[in-house]
Amino acid sequence: MKGIIVLGTASDVGKSLIVTAICRAYANEGVKVAPFKSQNMSNNSYVTADGKEIGRAQGIQAEAARTEATVWMNPILLKPRSDQNAEVVLFGKAVDTLSGKAYRDVFYEQGLKAISSAFEKLQEEFEMIVMEGAGSPVEINLKDRELVNMKVAEIADVPAVLVADIDRGGVFASIIGTLELMSPEEKKRVKGLIINKFRGDISLFEQGIDWLESRTGIPVLGVLPFLENHMMDGEDSLSIPASTYKTGLDIAVFKPPYISNYSDVEPFYHEQDVSVRWVHSLREIGEPDAVLLPGTKSTIKDLQYFKKEGIDSWLRDYAANGGFIAGICGGYQMLGEKLLDPLGSDTGAACSEEEGLGIIPAVTTFSMEKTTVRTEGKLHRRIGTDLTVQGFEIHLGDTEIGCCQPFLLLKNGSEEGFYGKDGRIIGTYLHHIFHNDDWRNHWLNSIRTAKGLPEQKPVYISRLKDQKYDELAEHLKKHLHWEKLKEISDHWRNSHELV
Repeated sequence: MKGIIVLGTASDVGKSLIVTAICRAYANEGVKVAPFKSQNMSNNSYVTADGKEIGRAQGIQAEAARTEATVWMNPILLKPRSDQNAEVVLFGKAVDTLSGKAYRDVFYEQGLKAISSAFEKLQEEFEMIVMEGAGSPVEINLKDRELVNMKVAEIADVPAVLVADIDRGGVFASIIGTLELMSPEEKKRVKGLIINKFRGDISLFEQGIDWLESRTGIPVLGVLPFLENHMMDGEDSLSIPASTYKTGLDIAVFKPPYISNYSDVEPFYHEQDVSVRWVHSLREIGEPDAVLLPGTKSTIKDLQYFKKEGIDSWLRDYAANGGFIAGICGGYQMLGEKLLDPLGSDTGAACSEEEGLGIIPAVTTFSMEKTTVRTEGKLHRRIGTDLTVQGFEIHLGDTEIGCCQPFLLLKNGSEEGFYGKDGRIIGTYLHHIFHNDDWRNHWLNSIRTAKGLPEQKPVYISRLKDQKYDELAEHLKKHLHWEKLKEISDHWRNSHELV
């Protein structure tokens, strides 16, 4: 197999972004390239064309590679549901919910087979596989049964590059420590080092490069400057963008402990007059112009968290006083009057019930079967605005609305969501609804008008996405020894085929 694996000294060092850039750089040279991450732990999902669920990072990387995302690019997805348990998604379908210990005890052999099967499928179609590790490859307590770092490199028999984040400090210790904790065989696979998120004058780090190469015997392939506004969706909660503060609209995003698909919020960061504030508690709310309730992997538990913080009462008062609220997926479910979990698919405890926020007349009943589908439709004709929207659904259960105030008319003819108080209260299962630029502009303009601010023209960020992939690839090639990186995988494959 021709490939390479990008490892990191820790989580959030930039592995996903670098894999995305490598995929686009190869694709621009006419190479049929695919991303791969054997096991992803993230509640930020991507729905494939055939309605399967994989990690969002691999979906983005497939787009960068100019190919259709498939489950073979991320055979195992773990979606945390509590501090102890995670839903196991195998080849795009949820198969179980396990504790960390149970997962290691009962799933390991099945995981190895899944990884091998995925490699067989990818090799049939692609010339190059760019793999991504997870966290650190030297978690000593987990190494004997890990499914995502050095074991994957061993199964695929590919070389590795190690990425370290200099922005957080301790870059020398993190690199040396990681290499020292590898076995001699593992360390032999590491053929390059990448320093990521550098700020300032690169000449000040030249001595550091010389020291690293002398100390490790491994070449530093490049020092990548910190990249602002790259527009690539993050993978997990560590990647959630920081709050922003601008003159204009103030949008408060209520962040639950088990937030999912927070990429729903990211388009607002590109609006010049919109502040995005992540809110965890009552004291942080302030006086927002609008509130977003994002998705969650554990709706009832996160609703209970909001109640504990007193956010539920504040939301009811805010809605009663004409505030703008948009709930997506789990946030939509919370807005209803009651949540029923007869089989324990949301809470893990059968026959659970929870009073909702009571802002919309709806009852949600959770089921065992998850809906995962790409969706297209139009704003409902009763809204009076003829806009087409696209997105995807990932949710357990169904929500029944007590009155006919639907938000969308889907392509299949069904009605979806809730649209009340002339658009001040909106609920929908459609993830990425605000990635639809004309709809996002329509919604924001209604808030601007209510606040006495002038309307703004749409910001068409969707048109910039493919351009950003190219810019990311050029950024990588400008600051990294691209030919050397390619040579690493070529040389490894050629030398090992001869063995």
